[in-house]
Amino acid sequence: MYSNFRENIKELKTFLILWGTQSFSSLGSSMTSLALVIWAYEQKGSALTTALLTICSYGPYVLFSIFAGSFIDRYNKKIIMLASDSFAALGTIFVLILLSAGKLEIWHLYIINTLNGLMNTLQQPSADVAVSLLTPKKHYQRVSGLRSLSNSLVTVVAPVLSAALLSFAGLRWVIAFDLMTFFSAFTVLLFFIKIPQVKSDHDNHKETMLQSVNAGLTYLKKERGILDLILFLAVINFTASMFNAALAPMLLSRAGGGKLELGMVNMAAGLATLAGSVLVTLLPAPKSRVRVILNCLLFSMSTENFILAFGRTTPIWCLGSVLGWILIPVMGANMDVLLRSKIPVTMQGRVYSARNTLQFFTIPLGYLIGGILIDKVFEPFMAKQAAGCFLFSLFGSGKGSGAALFFFFIGITGALSCLPFRFDRHLWKIE
Repeated sequence: MYSNFRENIKELKTFLILWGTQSFSSLGSSMTSLALVIWAYEQKGSALTTALLTICSYGPYVLFSIFAGSFIDRYNKKIIMLASDSFAALGTIFVLILLSAGKLEIWHLYIINTLNGLMNTLQQPSADVAVSLLTPKKHYQRVSGLRSLSNSLVTVVAPVLSAALLSFAGLRWVIAFDLMTFFSAFTVLLFFIKIPQVKSDHDNHKETMLQSVNAGLTYLKKERGILDLILFLAVINFTASMFNAALAPMLLSRAGGGKLELGMVNMAAGLATLAGSVLVTLLPAPKSRVRVILNCLLFSMSTENFILAFGRTTPIWCLGSVLGWILIPVMGANMDVLLRSKIPVTMQGRVYSARNTLQFFTIPLGYLIGGILIDKVFEPFMAKQAAGCFLFSLFGSGKGSGAALFFFFIGITGALSCLPFRFDRHLWKIE
């Protein structure tokens, strides 16, 4: 067993170095993002103001990812990652300069987040392809679990460290820590990581941008199982985004809820994903990854939403959060292994870029529609109900009851959206 462990470490050495330093940098970036959200809210006192920070980051990523694939497949992945990370660091330095001069404005952050979102269309798919190039195929599931583990750790640790550093030292020190993590990751990637170059199996250097987009989409059209799986995740992302839009309004306004309760539920979700990430690194490869993906999402959608809708206390809400998130890393790792195993490495940049647009475009739509439905439909509907009605006994009364009813609606919608894909014959042909 010890010899196998040493062999695994030797085979994954380069990946582990890259993973560790990039995860450290991601922690710093997440801390700065959270601190700037708090700063923006303190300046304007508007939830819309802070929401626009996320929209500015995510909008360009969704809209332009599909055009980045050819560039990623043609050129050196390491250089693309270094350039993208450097651009993001320059934006952070610009924020620090403006903050120190007392001239930082909200609109500066909107512009910087938009530009960073554009650069992320190159950085994220490049990093995905780099992992494929650095990892033996037999370790794909383990590597996916480790990446999920680091993301979960960042989710749990970043809010705590950011709040602590912000309270005791101020925003400048949060940004300084972010820059320190960037320089450490940049130095390691530049001098100590060699990402293999793969010669394309066709002359994609002659492709125009539109031809590149068409190549990625054509591949997905031929591989209907992968395409259907991506579209399934797009449906799930839409439902999950409506969930995210409803979570804070419900827990902040419902009887027994508040900021502390919202924080505890979010922490429960982070700890659950952390546990799920550890679990997936230990599990053997399943016989059917498609079945695991479908079952994990069905379980998640069929538990958390209903428990949050009917629950009245923080422990019950935390239980729902744990059940909803603990299998998400298992789902994500199996999805990652399927794509990494089936898509040729020479096509991964274009296919991943097309995937990012198709799978994630529903997220901003979900946030928008979820907010509208809560404010304009479910809350007014519950406000019109007579005292002592059956709905009040199920979902409570007062502000927040509409969001609770909305969670019940999301639960039904999410569970039902999983069922048709179980009968999709193309999905079962992937494996």
